[in-house]
Amino acid sequence: MQHNLAVYNTLTRKKEKFEPIHPNLVGMYVCGPTVYSDVHLGNCRTFVSFDLIFRYLLHLGYKVRYVRNITDAGHLEGDNDEGDDKFAKKAKLEQLEPMEIVQKYTLGFHDVLRMFNTLPPSIEPTATGHISEQIEMVKQIIDNGYAYEVNGTVYFDVDKYVKAHNYTVLTNRNLEDMLNNTRELGGQDEKRGRLDFALWIKAKPEHIMRWPAPWSVGFPGWHIECSAMSRKYLGDQFDIHGGGMDLAATHHTNEIAQSEACNHVQPAKYWMHTNMLTVNGARMSKSAGNGFLPGELFTGNHPLLEKGYSPMAVRFFMLQAHYRSTLDFSNEALDAAEKGYKRLMSAIALLDKITPVGKTKIDVDLDELRKRCHAAMDDDFNSPILIAELFDAVRLINSIYDGKQQVNAQTLDSIKQLMQEFVFDIMGLKDDQIAGDSESMDDLMELVINLRNEAKQNKDFTTSDRIRQELSAIGIQLKDSKEGTLWNKI
Repeated sequence: MQHNLAVYNTLTRKKEKFEPIHPNLVGMYVCGPTVYSDVHLGNCRTFVSFDLIFRYLLHLGYKVRYVRNITDAGHLEGDNDEGDDKFAKKAKLEQLEPMEIVQKYTLGFHDVLRMFNTLPPSIEPTATGHISEQIEMVKQIIDNGYAYEVNGTVYFDVDKYVKAHNYTVLTNRNLEDMLNNTRELGGQDEKRGRLDFALWIKAKPEHIMRWPAPWSVGFPGWHIECSAMSRKYLGDQFDIHGGGMDLAATHHTNEIAQSEACNHVQPAKYWMHTNMLTVNGARMSKSAGNGFLPGELFTGNHPLLEKGYSPMAVRFFMLQAHYRSTLDFSNEALDAAEKGYKRLMSAIALLDKITPVGKTKIDVDLDELRKRCHAAMDDDFNSPILIAELFDAVRLINSIYDGKQQVNAQTLDSIKQLMQEFVFDIMGLKDDQIAGDSESMDDLMELVINLRNEAKQNKDFTTSDRIRQELSAIGIQLKDSKEGTLWNKI
């Protein structure tokens, strides 16, 4: 397969030519949500980014197995095996069974991603559905000498691991600095080393979610689930492992250690991470009071938002920033993205209103434009550059529609195909500007245009101008031509 795709590999800290382990096949694992609460925008940004990556790999002709897990057990409040179980705590708070919490927020997660028009993964495994695989992996790690059991809890032995492996290979952190930033072990602490982490945790009597294992009745540690499920569905080594950059320091670092200790091989060839979200330049967080949920962003029902934005306008806004760049939310930035999205959709809608003329060809090299679009995506999925290239096509479409250029049927079809591939198939956008039946909208606009024409005939230019201005304010543009008045969305 011929292509020039290069991806930034967190593991090597540089861009590398993408060459899958097995020709024409791609295995991709992305860490999914912990479903004890509503999915937040940081998660959505990650999943929209990997949806773009998934779509482009499919566009290049790869057969992709995209695995994205659901964490529905084993996630304690602290990353260092401390605190209450997130599911049990939320279940007690809402007076529900833990699996009712899981079901509620899994359905909500899927609903939000459908609104963002993301493709479903090939496989969406759950932690609770793979307890036996996690137990088996823990057994193998113990047999290989990289884990130990204390009072029914099994810990990964980082000190033993670092003697033969680079524990900080993913983040390039200094091991001594990590130790200095980790608290001293207390007298009651079962761990041998400060960086050791739990693979299996013995359940306390009050712990609701528990399973029998050789060491105790308990539950898996957070990190082991992804190692076990990626191994089952993608093999000991696969092509891409993705997630938010906040996962790299602990979760992904421990995944690599577990997998190498079990399988004697680095689990993923390319590690890819999305960057964080900020709001008006400050990091988005609940504690800062500047975090909002997708639903609040869509409705505008939040003190920091001046209005709501459609899911596709928000998706377009996310794609305007490279997935490895910080994405800053502000009313001004969202407004600008909304206008850009509407301009793009309006231009595409004009394509069906253009009448091709004979054998006339436009003075634009569409093959060159297509190459530039591919070059943008081949450069580590650079969606901002792709959008800039597509607006060259927007200017071309508007020029043809305005009669400044003419186009033959073949070239018009080529423009339509270009926009279909890159706007809808790869970027995953769709036109959600005007909901409802399009024929009803056409009938309504015909009525409005007739009223405006009557006002002009009666020399009531104040009314006719006001109709044009009011329509423009809600995103509808009128254009007078020899054939009559036409309308389109802007």
